[in-house]
Amino acid sequence: VATMMLVLWGQRTARAFTFSALRTVTSSIHSQRTVTASVIGGNYRRHASTSLSASTTSTTDSTDETAAASQTGTQQQQHQQQPLPDMDEIVSLCKRRGIIFPSSEIYNGYAGFFDYGPLGAELKKNLKDAWWKYFVTQREDVVGLDSSIIHNPTTWKSSGHLDGFSDPMVDCKETKLRFRADQIFFSPILLEDDGDDAKPVGYVCVQEANDEDMVKAAKKQAKKILKEKDLKGSKIQAFLFREVVEATEEEMSLIPSPASGKPTLTMPRDFNLMFETRVGATVDTDNVAYLRPETAQGIFINFKNVLGSSRQKIPFGIAQMGKAFRNEITPRNFIFRSREFEQMEVEYFIPPGDDVWPEFHRQWIDSSKSFLLDVVGLREDLMGWDIHQGDKLAHYAQACTDITFKFPFGEQELMGIAARGNYDLSQHTDGSGKNLEYFDEETKEKYIPHCIEPSLGVDRLMLAVICSAYAEDEVGGEKRNLLKFSPRIAPIKAVVLPLLKNKGELVSVARDLFEKLQKRYNVMYDSAGAIGRRYRRADEVGIPFCITVDFETVEQDAGVTIRDRDTTEQIRLPIDEVIPYLSKAIDGY
Repeated sequence: VATMMLVLWGQRTARAFTFSALRTVTSSIHSQRTVTASVIGGNYRRHASTSLSASTTSTTDSTDETAAASQTGTQQQQHQQQPLPDMDEIVSLCKRRGIIFPSSEIYNGYAGFFDYGPLGAELKKNLKDAWWKYFVTQREDVVGLDSSIIHNPTTWKSSGHLDGFSDPMVDCKETKLRFRADQIFFSPILLEDDGDDAKPVGYVCVQEANDEDMVKAAKKQAKKILKEKDLKGSKIQAFLFREVVEATEEEMSLIPSPASGKPTLTMPRDFNLMFETRVGATVDTDNVAYLRPETAQGIFINFKNVLGSSRQKIPFGIAQMGKAFRNEITPRNFIFRSREFEQMEVEYFIPPGDDVWPEFHRQWIDSSKSFLLDVVGLREDLMGWDIHQGDKLAHYAQACTDITFKFPFGEQELMGIAARGNYDLSQHTDGSGKNLEYFDEETKEKYIPHCIEPSLGVDRLMLAVICSAYAEDEVGGEKRNLLKFSPRIAPIKAVVLPLLKNKGELVSVARDLFEKLQKRYNVMYDSAGAIGRRYRRADEVGIPFCITVDFETVEQDAGVTIRDRDTTEQIRLPIDEVIPYLSKAIDGY
């Protein structure tokens, strides 16, 4: 298989870095980068990615849980080699287990909106609580805020959203379907025999997906086009995908629509993503308002209020989590890109200066990495970096680094850490006429603070967590499906199981323990079915610990057994030691 490097015009290919290597490049973020992609055996790769972990571990269960418990050394490591499930499996799992449902399903749903079921609501709450605790409660230099969803419309004029918050859009003139122009890709079809002088014999156009699926769809289109041109059986060169937004007018007249298969696409044009609403009893242009497309602006317009009431001094941060709304042209990939979503953001205000922001930026990158890996428990081998440069960097930003995740549909942004300069506070100073300067008592200087913004979508994080946790193994010769949620974020922390449901002495002890645990954690009681089947039910919804009350518990005062979900290892503990054990395993203390 031949490997070659191609220099592309596109902005979507990103060089990925390991977490350890990122520290060495943070200070040189402005350096020029050549955007490259590798073509391996005709499979174009838009993300030449390097995973964040080089170590992988293959784990297997022995033929029964007792034997498995003696061979758990490798199982205690992250399941790095588990293959990613496809999106159909994820969507089916989420609906079947009460994690996520399509919104308004009895009315055939509503594109871009989702409802969180019993397990999903609990998991989502745990993720938000973990973020708030890590970035707000456990820090002395960050305070919280909960601003309104609807702001004075001038807010969005000042921030630039009213005029510039848009995505490029194309329409299929035949099917009337609409696409984001930066999410569909085209490539010329070049014959292999023509070599470097090859001219296109046609074009293919596919929607954004993982590399394998894009190439597969492109080959299918190319085969049809070659047949139409009496070139059936001709070998073609590797596809050179570019975003449709980069196509010339001449190319657009030849590029087929993904919907019709014919060149029926319009030229790209901007589409504003903000949802309009009306405030007040009358309906006219004077009472137009907007649902916020991000939570950040609520922080900026409250900068002075928080500064004056919290006794904070720069550097300090303001954190907010809450709903945001974007009228996405083509919501897709389940909850990854939806029209109603939640954000968790910090605006960390710092002094100005080109020698100041790089260190703060690096600190927040390190903190973000620690949160995602150590607190949330994402798989390190599925994560990477994308450092924005050139045209990909926002005009006001000094730097931006994305933490990426390898979803089933390809590697995409999960969390962004941006050095935004003083753009936002300056814009709101001009727009409102209010002075948003900060007086530094130590240097006796006045300045408009700059800020670092770590931003994370709750829904994207949910999807990444589910993809990371999804696992299959074999226990006792039987296939087992499980969700390896970190105990800290698992929606149900433990399940209490009386060995038999018709033995009053077992049930009494089990119910008493269950009710005590309820005061501290979200736990479940399950007495129906064989004990092995109850273990499997718990594994499938990601419950980390199964606590069994058996006859030894009541007859010999021998305590209860606690079974670990990932290793299937069981230990026996006195009942009064169960809560300290769970506290250590779940809370870390």
